[in-house]
Amino acid sequence: MKFSEVIGQDDAKERLRQMVAENRVPHALMLCGPHGSGKMALALAFASYLLCGHPSADDSCGSCSQCVMTSKLAHPDLHFSYPVIRPSGTGSEHKMSSEDFADEWRHLLSQGPYFTMDQWLAAMGAANQQAQMGVGESDVVMRALSLKSSQGGYKVCIIWLPERMNAECANKMLKIIEEPPHKTVFIMVCEEPEKLLDTIKSRAQRIDVKRIDEASIETALINHRGIDPDAAHRIARSANGSWLNALEELNADSEKKLFLDMFISLMRLAYMRNIKELRKWSDTAAAYGRERQRRMLTYFMRLVRENFVYNFHIGELNYMTQDEENFARNFARFVNEANVIELSELMNRAIRDIGQNANPKIVFFDMATHIIVSLIRKP
Repeated sequence: MKFSEVIGQDDAKERLRQMVAENRVPHALMLCGPHGSGKMALALAFASYLLCGHPSADDSCGSCSQCVMTSKLAHPDLHFSYPVIRPSGTGSEHKMSSEDFADEWRHLLSQGPYFTMDQWLAAMGAANQQAQMGVGESDVVMRALSLKSSQGGYKVCIIWLPERMNAECANKMLKIIEEPPHKTVFIMVCEEPEKLLDTIKSRAQRIDVKRIDEASIETALINHRGIDPDAAHRIARSANGSWLNALEELNADSEKKLFLDMFISLMRLAYMRNIKELRKWSDTAAAYGRERQRRMLTYFMRLVRENFVYNFHIGELNYMTQDEENFARNFARFVNEANVIELSELMNRAIRDIGQNANPKIVFFDMATHIIVSLIRKP
């Protein structure tokens, strides 16, 4: 991964380059930012820059033996640490660590540095398990970094989501972060840094990674994905600074496509006051898992807002895909000053009830019948 391959984030790239140019590379870095902003991409690009045999002032060369090994995730001085689940067939005595899922990790990372925890859980074959880092992970890291650098330069350890370390792991990791081996650099990729031990945070230099600017997402969609400029512009605006959101929009079978179809169906059935079909709609929604139900309702709330704003006919205020706008042309007039808050509150209440383990069939049918009343309200 080279800096030139990271989407946007020019300020963060320049700051990292300056550290090297001024010989001020800290022993521990924290890259903190929102979902999909490219923190892992930056971590890999910086690691490549540090390990490169012939770097320029701006980037790694991409062609030396060091860069070739890094690009194949096979550099002996590049280490990864990440949360895992307990491997199937192991008992409580097994100290789970990243070594248990090294092949799955390399496969996922080889597909690109923009991925989600859900994708990582799927790669590990997790069911309802939560991934974390236990004491076995700190043992693996300390053992790997105790060895001399294979190539005579830096040793780099990228820790993905260190906030998922349990207390025992965090305390052992603190010791090696406090007194790292010679020319060892820790790059921590965080989404919830507030959950990290204060003692770890105080020993790392923090860089806040902002959301990716729209222009960079738009350019990447056109140049790397072959998207036409108008579609790329729409996707970039609705991506909310996340390359992952942009990629999801490109997936014809994406969850958002399903959610849009469910929203359209709900609003049409509610407008027609078709109670029988609304009950069937509620049964369908109830069959989704609770996490997906909450994501769908959050999406519904966004569409309510977008349809309300659509009535003002100010394009720069709207963040909709072409399919969403196609529906809004005819539907938006039914979302007005008299019901926009009520509709949002109905969906917000449903999210709360789902979170409290209420019967989803009742929750969705109740929401659907109340939407019938809301849609006939006039300003």
